Amino acid sequence: MVEKNPFTASFNHRLDTELVAQSVTGDRAALNKLISRHNNFIYNIALKMLGNPTDAEDVTQDILIKLITNLARYDAEKAQFRTWLYRIAFNFILNYKKSATEKAIGSFGQFFDFIDETEDDPTVDAESLNPLSNEAKIKCMSGMLMCVPREDRLLYIVGDLFETDHNLGAEIFQISKVNFRKKLSRIRNNLRQWMNNKCGLVNKENPCRCARKTKGFIERGIVDPDNLLWNKKFAAKIGDFSKDNLQELLLHSDKVYADLYKQHPFKESKSAEQVIQSITANSAMKEILKF
Repeated sequence: MVEKNPFTASFNHRLDTELVAQSVTGDRAALNKLISRHNNFIYNIALKMLGNPTDAEDVTQDILIKLITNLARYDAEKAQFRTWLYRIAFNFILNYKKSATEKAIGSFGQFFDFIDETEDDPTVDAESLNPLSNEAKIKCMSGMLMCVPREDRLLYIVGDLFETDHNLGAEIFQISKVNFRKKLSRIRNNLRQWMNNKCGLVNKENPCRCARKTKGFIERGIVDPDNLLWNKKFAAKIGDFSKDNLQELLLHSDKVYADLYKQHPFKESKSAEQVIQSITANSAMKEILKF
């Protein structure tokens, strides 16, 4: 079942409020449903931010612990639940330790030097796409995203890939709507300049092709043929959750870049019930939650 994107203007945030009220009385089914509406979005944002599934799972679990243990303090008169939740989530992600992937990437210049130094395989059809070359493509694009400073990266992921309504985006990031749009425009421009100058996916005049870099990525340990992180079974793509919002406002070129990232898998995290079970397995936590 495809969840409703919590960042769109049409999201039913009032249902969240009802579920919170039921959850704090000890209604486990309501808490399960509340977590189900958000945990996969938290996980996929963390995954795009950190580039590592294990780190993303750890971050998601820690954020949900914060959610559950602070739920009774939520005040619906001060903010929508999604605003409150994603402020907690984003602050946690921004302050989380740098992943190994982040440490290894560096700047755009360093990253594209690495790509240039990776040998091409001229025997491969430049436009062919199979599980290995698709893994190489997503790994490479994820690397480009890692070149963007953390706060900007988060704003781009939430703003363009999940098409956050600018009113909600301004509330979550606690900036003005004008500033939210300006920041997003600046980040898009920076990403566009680098990708347009280097990446064959967006500019066919660039010689770089994912299929021809795949063998080199395998040799350099970037792609593991025995552990394809991005080609395991997944239920949907990121773009499946962002079809009804703000894309008509983007310049055509900006839409091209966002759409490439929105073709990436939307991965499923642990189920809400698994999360609750793992949290309440701790006797002290169980007493706090009264389950």
